[in-house]
Amino acid sequence: MKTVPRSKIIYTFNPHHKPVEHVKPGERLLLKTEDAFGGQIRTEKDSVETLDWSKVDGATGPIFIENANPGDTLIVEVLELDIEKKGIIVTVPKYGILAEKHFRPSTKTVEISNGYVNFEKNVRVKIHPMVGTIGITPRTDEVPTGSLGKHGGNMDVKELTAGTKLYLPVFVEGALFAAGDVHAVQTDGELCVSAIEVAADILLRFSIIKGKKPEWPILETKDHYALLACGDTLEQAARFATEAAVEAFKRQYNWPFEKAYMFGSLAVDLKINQVVDPKKGVRAAISKDYVSLDSLLT
Repeated sequence: MKTVPRSKIIYTFNPHHKPVEHVKPGERLLLKTEDAFGGQIRTEKDSVETLDWSKVDGATGPIFIENANPGDTLIVEVLELDIEKKGIIVTVPKYGILAEKHFRPSTKTVEISNGYVNFEKNVRVKIHPMVGTIGITPRTDEVPTGSLGKHGGNMDVKELTAGTKLYLPVFVEGALFAAGDVHAVQTDGELCVSAIEVAADILLRFSIIKGKKPEWPILETKDHYALLACGDTLEQAARFATEAAVEAFKRQYNWPFEKAYMFGSLAVDLKINQVVDPKKGVRAAISKDYVSLDSLLT
């Protein structure tokens, strides 16, 4: 098993970045990741006002996946997530879903023990470690790791945890994969622009589907697939996710648009990923009873 240290951090997905490691399909890889603040916040006296924002939302990588070529699908299996025992959450004025309100920058550190985040003396939240940023490099554009799109990126999907698979469309040779921004726990929405940010180890395994790819990243859980779309507004993101789901039903059942659209009202759950980034995230979740992986790829 190969290991990449958390010092190997990038802040953009860029086709000109030099890979820090090469892995073969089926090979396990351990990525050591820094928290979303780049380790700059250690105590509650450390304010977001003093942050070097160019060192925020980094990802460990990039990783060159052998035999991954444009037009293929990269399958990323999240095998294990091992988080540190201390986490951080912040508020940042003019950020988050309530950005128009007047509030102070604040920092809160929390201890994580016995499977719980100890938020206050008598208030604790069960942990659900998930990967916030995970993706590959777009074809030509340089994209900040703190952003999201069809390449993946900072999607902040709470279901993207150990035991799930992510399907990503490959745009450049080797895919140039990176991941980071692990949360000990986050709800759908990530309302205040931060969750419980933690440094973590991510154990991964990769495989490839040749010659077919998804329109948007696809998350596979035990019982459903979720199409991970984004847009400038929640409405646009929901429309993109719905369009991808309806097209999948057309392929699955050889239905016309109207019938596939109707079935969407019966078989597709639209769920919010996050509402705080410049691009908003929505996932269209579909039970495996109603759609196959093959119908989700083109």
